[in-house]
Amino acid sequence: MLSLTGFTAPGWFLLLLVVAALAAGYVWVQRKRERHTLRFSNLELLERVAPRRQGWSRHVPMALLGVSLILLTVALAGPTAEQRIPRNRATVMLTMDVSLSMMAKDVRPSRFEAAKAAAKEFADKLTPGINLGLVSFAGTATVMVMPTTDRKSVKQAISSLQLSEATATGDGIKAAMTAIDSFGRMVGSAQGPPPARIVLMADGGQTIPRELDAPRGAYTQAREAGRAHIPISTISFGTEYGTIRIEGESQRVEVDDEAMRSIAELSGGDFYKAASAEQLRQVYDTLQKQIGYETKRTDASKPWLVLGTLAAIVAAGVSLFVGRRLP
Repeated sequence: MLSLTGFTAPGWFLLLLVVAALAAGYVWVQRKRERHTLRFSNLELLERVAPRRQGWSRHVPMALLGVSLILLTVALAGPTAEQRIPRNRATVMLTMDVSLSMMAKDVRPSRFEAAKAAAKEFADKLTPGINLGLVSFAGTATVMVMPTTDRKSVKQAISSLQLSEATATGDGIKAAMTAIDSFGRMVGSAQGPPPARIVLMADGGQTIPRELDAPRGAYTQAREAGRAHIPISTISFGTEYGTIRIEGESQRVEVDDEAMRSIAELSGGDFYKAASAEQLRQVYDTLQKQIGYETKRTDASKPWLVLGTLAAIVAAGVSLFVGRRLP
């Protein structure tokens, strides 16, 4: 359904009043002609001297001309349409949990190996104009790759990731924000720094510090990200049945969906749950489409212009064929 909010110059629709006036004038002329014909007293003579009329077909050229004028008026009004186009100015920091809990094999072949494979696919599929960086975190956080369009360096860094003890989720978020700020200062323009987002993939709860609301805690850093307009898309990866063996003892490593959901909400981002490698790939595909593309309103007048012109040409052709004259 068309809406006036979808046109750049809706004032041109006033021309439809002219089209309506022309249609009314045409109807009035046709009726006036019929009345003059009925005044002819000798109907037998009229049938011999008057040209044979073509019935309804004689109105086709004018109808097509009216349609043409309507279509051309719509074109002049500047219709627009929503179109998904690749982003060429954005920053994404992929922030990955490399704590020992990622050894769990509830996701085959393991959480860690599945996470690395999916992250590489995400890097490959992300639109070329996006600057992608990588942060890893366990007991501390490390910026592995600053934002770049070089996907090869990001994938090499993902392959080199190593597991370590503890989980400092807040430090991972802080490191990602610092990298985004530094990169924004380098490439910023009159429009300001490019829009940014953090994609946080983790499987367990924070252990350093224990309090999520501590200065280094994940909730505190998520609020900071929200104030900086950097939404965090969180991916809670794993199941409640995950276990690992440390020093010969089995330990459960359940995912903390509630914490990951809260981090996303506090930053203005989105929460995703992935309990398998396939689900993780699907989440990354969804994020790739959301992050890699933006919806813009673009000019959509060309189809209306083409159809209006074709209707005018057909009207002229039908008029010449039927009435041997232009409408």
